[in-house]
Amino acid sequence: METDIRINNAADISVIVLYFLVVLAVGLWAMYSTNRGTVGGFFLAGRSMVWWPIGASLFASNIGSGHFVGIAGTAASGGIAIGGYEWNALLFVVVLGWLFVPIYIKAGVVTMPEYLRKRFGGKRIQVYLSVLSLILYIFTKISADIFSGAVFIQLAIGLNLYVAIIILLAITALYTITGGLAAVIYTDTLQTFIMVVGSFILMGFAFAEVGGYDAFMEKYMNAIPSNVSYGNITINAECYTPRKDSFHIFRDAVTGDLPWPGLVFGLSILALWYWCTDQVIVQRCLSGKNMSHVKAGCVMCGYLKLLPMFIIVMPGMISRILYTDVVACVVPEVCQKYCGTEVGCTNIAYPKMVVELMPNGLRGLMLSVMLASLMSSLTSIFNSASTLFTMDIYTKIRSKPSEKELMLAGRAFMLLLIGISIAWVPVVQSAQSGQLFDYIQSITSYLGPPIAAVFLLGVFCKRVNEQGAFWGLMIGLLAGLSRMIAEFAYGTGSCVTPSNCPFIICGIHYLYFAMILFGVSAIVILAVSFMTKPIPDVHLYRLCWSLRNSKEERIDLDADEEQDKADEKDEESVNEENQEEPGCFKKAYNWFCGLDQQKGPKLSKEEEEALKQKLTDTSEVPLWRNVVNINGIILLTVAVFCHAFFA
Repeated sequence: METDIRINNAADISVIVLYFLVVLAVGLWAMYSTNRGTVGGFFLAGRSMVWWPIGASLFASNIGSGHFVGIAGTAASGGIAIGGYEWNALLFVVVLGWLFVPIYIKAGVVTMPEYLRKRFGGKRIQVYLSVLSLILYIFTKISADIFSGAVFIQLAIGLNLYVAIIILLAITALYTITGGLAAVIYTDTLQTFIMVVGSFILMGFAFAEVGGYDAFMEKYMNAIPSNVSYGNITINAECYTPRKDSFHIFRDAVTGDLPWPGLVFGLSILALWYWCTDQVIVQRCLSGKNMSHVKAGCVMCGYLKLLPMFIIVMPGMISRILYTDVVACVVPEVCQKYCGTEVGCTNIAYPKMVVELMPNGLRGLMLSVMLASLMSSLTSIFNSASTLFTMDIYTKIRSKPSEKELMLAGRAFMLLLIGISIAWVPVVQSAQSGQLFDYIQSITSYLGPPIAAVFLLGVFCKRVNEQGAFWGLMIGLLAGLSRMIAEFAYGTGSCVTPSNCPFIICGIHYLYFAMILFGVSAIVILAVSFMTKPIPDVHLYRLCWSLRNSKEERIDLDADEEQDKADEKDEESVNEENQEEPGCFKKAYNWFCGLDQQKGPKLSKEEEEALKQKLTDTSEVPLWRNVVNINGIILLTVAVFCHAFFA
């Protein structure tokens, strides 16, 4: 590892310190001003968010430092097609806000597995989905983000990787564990702003350095490393020359590295899974004040998603032009010297630019942006993962927990998650085939499609029942795991030393595999459902699209369980009323962790009904509904235009 420039001047250090103070201040302010004493307050920010923090938070939870490191790296080696990943989301934020969220809100759910339990009944789907989501969080999001954040810190400050990670996680954990979702959403808003401004500045420096857009296109095609042979072996030319189709999003269906049918259909399946059924994303939307705010938040996130192409992808490619020998190295020994891994150094494309191009002070700002994006995606994931654990898994272990116990369980689980993630970092470090982003996407495409199929069919086809959904998920899981395990066993290889995995297993591009897997799961779900008894409509009112506007009383499939819980709660609240007043120190501790529930007046049955009505209400003011709808349509046109322009 070579580290030349360290952050050692007063300007940079003071910017970083100032930045962290501001973040902690915002976190503490949100902590002070919102209600975190109840499960709804801690996990859903009390359903009071307006549109702009929702949009910013959606964007910030989605763009972690994994994006800065991973997308810029893939762009440095393969051109702009990876920007298509980001633009695909433009369509799906609209699908999320207009089709999925209204159903989730009407169903009155906090987590996605909970929706499946109401929709299909039974516990096995809910538990399976919770466990699978947690596994995916640990393997893809958390570890990749931590790793990329650490790459950054290592380049800039020259700290030991693990020291860097532990400092980061300590700060992150501090305000997630204490502040709940409101703190996360407000700090996200601040960090989105800084991320976008900082990367715009870097983009300006980068284009100025290259000499404008036309020069950039020309020089990129000639960015070939000087050192291409070792010993007496000369490396195959296509390993280090930029691809002919570097400036096209849509690439050849057979020979392309991101084939166009995969980009159009396969990626849409992954985007459906990620944007419409993923806990991290949907939880942001469920915290909205009303439907118009949610939709406006989605549209805002869509516009923000136009940016990565220009502020991440293109700078990544410029990095290859400016530091060709480092970023585009192909000789294993040379790569080992530059960035400590033999497969290639494209992962350091973005960090390298920050450390080399930015002036003092701004470099500190950019480093804090990286830490910001890392922290914002980690806080989002920690909050959502602990929600999943508490609401879906913990309540199965303990049948009648009190609110206080749920809150403590969620926080304890966050600490456990942090431990597991640190332990997983060396695996990501050694499994860095040169492309971090490909690692994330391929794991997603082996495990995500069956879930996407279940949600899509569950929402839009009321004939689907529990047996169908369960077997669809199981068969999809087996198929996906078999491919994933085979790929890890053989290793993914690199261009210089390809892996010897048989074509039938690894030869199919992962986006094509996602399409096949989705199709198989959907067929199994439908076949099994049609062979077994349908679910009577009385259980499905307001849970699927065709019955979304029905006014009738829904009898939940898990109604008898819910009733037992409600009876227990009443007994419990009677016991709580005759406790003595806590001492001073205990009060302070409770407030810091958000455990002091103010004893509100006990709600009568009518008031509870009214509150429930408010929480599951999706009506909108006609004026704002039209404004938001028009914006949604404009967003879709913009999306189509962008794809066409760079096709």
